[in-house]
Amino acid sequence: MNCIFIGTPRFGLPCLKALINDNDINVIAVITQPDRPAGRKQAVDFLPIKKEALKNAIPVLQPEKIKIIKEQIINLKPDIIVVAAYAQIIPQGILDIPKYGCINVHGSLLPKYRGASCVQAAILNGDKKSGVTIMKMEASLDTGPIIVLKEIEIKNDFTSGDLYDKISLLAGEILVPTIKAYVKGDIKETPQDNSKASYAPMLKKENGQIDFSKNAFQLESFVRAMQPWPSAYALFLINNVQVLIKILEVESDVLKINDCKPGELFLCQNRLAMQCAKDALIINKLQPSGKKIMSGKQFINGCKSQLKNIKQ
Repeated sequence: MNCIFIGTPRFGLPCLKALINDNDINVIAVITQPDRPAGRKQAVDFLPIKKEALKNAIPVLQPEKIKIIKEQIINLKPDIIVVAAYAQIIPQGILDIPKYGCINVHGSLLPKYRGASCVQAAILNGDKKSGVTIMKMEASLDTGPIIVLKEIEIKNDFTSGDLYDKISLLAGEILVPTIKAYVKGDIKETPQDNSKASYAPMLKKENGQIDFSKNAFQLESFVRAMQPWPSAYALFLINNVQVLIKILEVESDVLKINDCKPGELFLCQNRLAMQCAKDALIINKLQPSGKKIMSGKQFINGCKSQLKNIKQ
């Protein structure tokens, strides 16, 4: 089969590699987002999907809007198109081009968590499982019929980054066998139950701000959900100065302490902790604005005298 792969972030990399390495599939083109400057130096670096395509001498197309290359896609005559995290709605006119349609790889158990932040949503909501959905695409967001669902356990210490990597690898393992079975007619599509659908919109930097009206159990999940991006953060009063601090890692076990104001940092058995609306959390790793990542104990060394010492 002649296949076009469409995707941008590293989530789709195991899928692209699986397609390239299969003898029955010929990846004739890769479509990805345009190169953009990133980081403080605004340097332009090729994303992993583009690097993998170029390494394998596969043509790369990078339109601002995919609809403008419809004729190029028609001329490539794909038998199937595979999409993984492209961040654009693909119009029906393109979905109708390949013989076997367009197949989407999505990082949740649809219809739960349609949308861009599906991995983070599973961590944030304390789900015990997530997984991969391979589906036939429609010209709307993650609504198409399901071809295959594959579950994965969410461990109690998983961050969104951990789950993202696990789901990405799982997708790469099941994609090619699923495509082959689907093309043969061995797998039938199953419509989604729209009454059970939920939506996880794209995260913005401000979504990482900690809401101290939440309890410690909720904020422990929140810190893991926001890691590695956008990271959980808040303004804390240190030495009578408000400092923006990213909270990168906390202990999973909550402290049954309610002696401070929500959002206040304090000491507990010589460890750094933060008070939540109910109970508290030990902070293992953090990053004050303009400084390097440090442990809770390293942070204490600079302000120990300013923090309350609360006994559990």
